[in-house]
Amino acid sequence: MNKLITTFKHIFAIEELRGRIINTLLFIAFFRLGSFIVLPGVDATKLSQGGDGGLFGLLNMFSGGALSNASVFALGIMPYISASIAIQLLTIALPYFQKMQKDGESGRKKLNQITRILTIFVTAAQGFTYLQVTIPSEAIMVDPWFFRLYGVAILVGGTMLCMWLGEKITDKGIGNGISMLIMIGIVSRFPSSLLQEAGSRGMSGALLFIIEVIALFFVVMGAVMVTQAVRRIPVQYAKQVVGAKTSAAAVGGERQYIPMKLNASGVMPIIFAQALMFIPGLVAQSFAEKSEFAASVAQSFGDFTTWQYNALFAFLIIVFTFFYTAISINPTQISDDMKRGGGFVPGVKPGEETAGFIASILDRITLPGAIMLSIIAILPAIANLFGVTRGFASFFGGTSLLILVGVVLDTLQQVESYLLMRKYEGLMQSGRVKGRSEVIGR
Repeated sequence: MNKLITTFKHIFAIEELRGRIINTLLFIAFFRLGSFIVLPGVDATKLSQGGDGGLFGLLNMFSGGALSNASVFALGIMPYISASIAIQLLTIALPYFQKMQKDGESGRKKLNQITRILTIFVTAAQGFTYLQVTIPSEAIMVDPWFFRLYGVAILVGGTMLCMWLGEKITDKGIGNGISMLIMIGIVSRFPSSLLQEAGSRGMSGALLFIIEVIALFFVVMGAVMVTQAVRRIPVQYAKQVVGAKTSAAAVGGERQYIPMKLNASGVMPIIFAQALMFIPGLVAQSFAEKSEFAASVAQSFGDFTTWQYNALFAFLIIVFTFFYTAISINPTQISDDMKRGGGFVPGVKPGEETAGFIASILDRITLPGAIMLSIIAILPAIANLFGVTRGFASFFGGTSLLILVGVVLDTLQQVESYLLMRKYEGLMQSGRVKGRSEVIGR
C-alpha cells in the first residue's frame, strides 16, 4: 500500500504528466456531460431504453447510455470507428490507398482527412436511421421531418466533437483518446450495474455476491493474459561494418524478436460477429407466422443466453479472428523487411521459407487465440445463466472487458514511461507493464 501511495506521489510530482492527467479528466467530464444533453424537441420521459443485447445494446454500451438517452452525443465515436475500419480494409484491397499508407507522414495525413470526411457521411446515414427507427413518434414534440433534418445535423456535430475530444486526449492527455472515450462509456455503467447486482442479492446473498466479484477478478486476469500473450520469433542480424569499424551494437550479430500476439485481432472479431448476430433472428421473424421452425429460430436468436445463439456467435468470432489476422499481418512483407534489413530467423532460409515459417506459427497461435476470444465473448451469457443480472454480467467478458483491459494497459504503459524517464520506480514492482500493439481507433 505504501508503495502504491509513493507511486502516485511520483506521478503527480511530474509537472507534464500531472497536466496531462488533469486535461484527460476535463475532456472526459465534458464528454460525459454531453451524453446527458437530450436532442431539442424530444420528450426524454417517453423514450424507450431498448434491450441490453443486439447491435443497439452494443452501440449503447460504447456510448455510455447516450444512445438510449437520445443525447447530442448519441452516436458517440462509433461512426469514426466504422470509417477507420473501412479505410483500413481499403488500404489492403486498393493500390491507391496502399500507396498513401506507404507515403509516410504525408500519406497518413491524407488518410486521416479521408477518414474524417467519410465519418460525416457515415454519421449522417446512421443518424437518420437512428432518428427514424429508435426514437418513438410520441417522444417527438415538433414536426417529425423537421426534427430529423436538424437532428441529423446535431448528431453529425456531436460525433465530430467527440472525435475532436479524442484527438485532444491523445495530444494533450494520457492514452489513446478514441479508445479512452469508448472505455469511459463502458465504465460509466459499472457502478450502477454493481449496485443493481448487490441489491438483487440482498443481505441473504452477500456471500454469493462476494463470490461473483472474486470470479470477475479472475476473469479480468485471464483477459489480461490473453491480451498480453505473445509468441516471440527470434531474428538474428548480421554484424555491420562501417568503414574499418564494426558496429558496436552488432558485434557478433544482434538478436531481436518479432512478437506475434496470441490475440492479434483485438476486439474486432467480437464487434463484427455482434453486428451480424441480429440477422438470423430478423430473417426468421419475417417467416415466424408461417412456420413453427422459423418462430423457434427467432425465439432462440432473440435471447443471447441460448446455446444456439452462443454457438453461432463463437463460430463467427473464430472465423473473423482468422480473417482479420490474415488481412492485418502479412508474413511475406515481414520476411521481405527482414531480408532488406539483413535479418534472418536462425535455421530458416530468408525469403519464401521465412514467410512460410512465420505463417505456420501464425496459424498455430491464431486457433487457440480465437477459441479463447470466443470463450471470453460468451462468458456474459454463462454468467447470466448463473443468475447474474444482465448489466453486471456484461463485464464478465465480451467486447466491454477486452476494451477495458486493452485501454488500461496502454494507459499504464504511457504513465510508466514518464516515471522511467524521470528515474522513478514503475507501477509494477515485479517488472514493466507490457503495452498493446493495437488499440481501437489508432
